[in-house]
Amino acid sequence: MRDFDYELPAEFIAQEPEKQRDASRLMVVRHRVDSGHVAPEHRLFAELPGLLRRGDLLVMNDTRVLAARVAAHRSTGGAVELLFVAPEAANRSEWRALVRPAKRVRVGDVLTVGSDRLAVVAELAGGQRRLAFDPSVNVHAWLEEHGRMPLPPYIHPDDGEARRTLDRERYQTVYARVPGAVAAPTAGLHFTPDLLDRLHGAGIETALLTLDVGPGTFRPVTAERVEDHTMDAESYRIPAATADAVNRTLREGRRVVAVGTTSVRALEDAAAGTAGALPQLVATADRADIFISPGYRFRVVGAMITNLHLPRSTPILLAAAMVGRERLLAAYAEAIDSGYRFYSYGDAMLLQ
Repeated sequence: MRDFDYELPAEFIAQEPEKQRDASRLMVVRHRVDSGHVAPEHRLFAELPGLLRRGDLLVMNDTRVLAARVAAHRSTGGAVELLFVAPEAANRSEWRALVRPAKRVRVGDVLTVGSDRLAVVAELAGGQRRLAFDPSVNVHAWLEEHGRMPLPPYIHPDDGEARRTLDRERYQTVYARVPGAVAAPTAGLHFTPDLLDRLHGAGIETALLTLDVGPGTFRPVTAERVEDHTMDAESYRIPAATADAVNRTLREGRRVVAVGTTSVRALEDAAAGTAGALPQLVATADRADIFISPGYRFRVVGAMITNLHLPRSTPILLAAAMVGRERLLAAYAEAIDSGYRFYSYGDAMLLQ
């Protein structure tokens, strides 16, 4: 995994979004040597309609980020932080949550959030606990009232009300509609309603799927051998209309352009069980644990939009699978030299 390390000075990690979503920079990296454009191009995200091809199908992840980070207290008064991950399938009033510090929270404890009480009913792996709400509680509404956006750890915390309001708007895509994620599909943060209209006007189609981004998106690959890494499974849903649009696009020889690594993983996971030269997607609700790294042969995705990712992370491995490790890391070095902003609130790349 040392092959996917790079040095990034801290000042290049974006701490807040651009004032205008599509004012972010966009580096265009082409992986085909015979394309005639080997060197990366430096553009603005607002120029995207002119950089894609007429007939391209953009597939976007419409998951909505939960206000999943909640401050709680133990019965002794000690503070703990909760990151609500997902409800238990068999009991929607019980949720899995990462607890910090986990060692202080045991089964049978009762945590308080304001006047509400949460019972700890099970200890799970990885510092998670299963917490039980009163069955009458609408947990999504409760999180909106008590939680804050689960920004990644490399963004410095700011408890000011203005910043909390900014994050609630901007750590969310403009097309987010299905609550369930604990991290944003960050490649989609650059889109605006006007840009989507201009894309449609340029003959570029769009389709939606849902993948609930989990905390594993920030978990580094610690195994020295890439093939020894195990992906955290994440729930996804591909509606029939999107499956049909993808099938039609591939059948007609057009490109599927995935917005973000989460869209790539959902599409490629859905295609993994299909036979034939062209995969035939169907409406799907499943869990994706597909691990895409260099050497992978893409069956659906022909190009992708993505942000600049952490070293040794699964997203950087996926991006390297699209354009090659050397070309990607050379592009990252050029991005640093050119002052790009990195990670969740940073700039973007078009890999094609």
